[in-house]
Amino acid sequence: MTTISAGVRRASALGLALTACFTVLPGATATAAHPDGGAVTGGTSLDRYYHQRLDWRSCVLGPDDAPGHDLEKAGARCADVTVPLDYADPGGRTLKIAVSRLAATDTRHRIGALLFNPGGPGGPGLGYAPLVRRTMKETGARYDVVGFDPRFVGRSAPLDCEWPVGSSVLSAGHSRAAFERQVVLQKGLADKCRATNGAVLPHVTTRNTARDMDVVRGALGEREISYLGWSYGTYLGTVYTQMFPGRYDRVVFDGALDPRRYNPRLMRGVERENERALADWASWAARRHDAYGLGRTRGQVLATVDRIVAASARRPLTVGTGADTFRLDDTQVPFVIFSGTADDTEEARAAASEQLSVLAGAAAGRPAPLSPEFAAMLRSALTEEGSRNGSVQSAILCGDVSVPRDPESYWRDIERSRAAHPLFGPLTNNIGPCAFWDRPREKPTQVRHDTPALIVAATGDPRTPYTGSVALHGLLPSSRLITLEGAYRHALYGQYGNACVDNEVNRYLATGKLPAQDRTCVARSH
Repeated sequence: MTTISAGVRRASALGLALTACFTVLPGATATAAHPDGGAVTGGTSLDRYYHQRLDWRSCVLGPDDAPGHDLEKAGARCADVTVPLDYADPGGRTLKIAVSRLAATDTRHRIGALLFNPGGPGGPGLGYAPLVRRTMKETGARYDVVGFDPRFVGRSAPLDCEWPVGSSVLSAGHSRAAFERQVVLQKGLADKCRATNGAVLPHVTTRNTARDMDVVRGALGEREISYLGWSYGTYLGTVYTQMFPGRYDRVVFDGALDPRRYNPRLMRGVERENERALADWASWAARRHDAYGLGRTRGQVLATVDRIVAASARRPLTVGTGADTFRLDDTQVPFVIFSGTADDTEEARAAASEQLSVLAGAAAGRPAPLSPEFAAMLRSALTEEGSRNGSVQSAILCGDVSVPRDPESYWRDIERSRAAHPLFGPLTNNIGPCAFWDRPREKPTQVRHDTPALIVAATGDPRTPYTGSVALHGLLPSSRLITLEGAYRHALYGQYGNACVDNEVNRYLATGKLPAQDRTCVARSH
């Protein structure tokens, strides 16, 4: 449950702006939809949304808008698509959904529009259009590549609960007292969202984002759209294809979620995948003991990790210096370790090793300066700087599916999991703000329609486990599954550099033809 790689997130902050004016095609017919996603033709109060004319303009909001300037350089244009806050009350309050578009340059062979979502939930997509176009190689020129910030994200009426932290994903710690502090914290986060944004929280849902996507389709003048989703974006795409069958063309899901398992406690059940990824990283770090000092064998490195966590339970570890000084306890240190398991590239493993080296020094009473990247990560996760990100991610999850409300049920899950998974069990089973949220207004989406999608997955994915992609493949008999063996990596297409995976996806996007059968690719050795 995360967005595509940090490198992509940095790229999304680089830019957005086009120059070709684009409006709804006068010859295109747009169908409206009932609030449940069922299609009707004409005569509904949603018509004005589907038939709206878009005002395409520069994506640059000001001189310091780096993402806007980067989009400008790429040739993108931006517009706002008006949607109802509540699809059951289309005459009421409205929202503006920010979209970007890189128009097809190979107009003679134009395929259509491709929307995408980089994950999250709550990940902005507006700035990714140039990156997606590059990832698609020569096929990208045949598409209008359309990025958007989902409702209450980025430029689309951003939601901010004014949290003191940027993430609600924390461990329950080593003791009952630490868990009780988590209960107080998580209830406080929910209360802050209710106090600051209570009127809109019921409408912060994946089903409403899917409805917004269909309005975007209509406003673009497209009878069908193609779709590309990473991580949570696979669930969003699944919901869209189920709510709006017949409105999509080519569909790619990268690191898929089993829609039957989707809920705010998504990390439950991924302990083994993360332990395997951690062990694989430990072997990598052991071969580089002279650089990081974490141990010369896998066992020694993992023992160092255990000592770090145990030390943080006795007293918070002080890391960093000056303004970037943080005190990390046993609810926060496991989160930092967990954050380093989702990527097995050399760059990511080096960063994780540097972070663990800093934590090991702190456990031994030797605070050290933080790299700019580590400091930024801690500020985003553990301070009010990341409040927007954490607020909207939790709002979407809590608005989609309800969870148990009794703190004791979480404590029982934590204790059961702790015995087998002492590091990650108390994190993946911990209580969160959704335990104190108002119950969702809609039931979760059920898969009832087959979708001929291309699903891409790594066998060692620590965030959306391979089993989720296999499960979705089983629910969609016409789909095909591209498996990457030997990779502990979340998000593959265009991010991991595996030519086999990228070529399969680009071939499908170019031809619209799925492989005749499932295929297996192999990761390069590290």
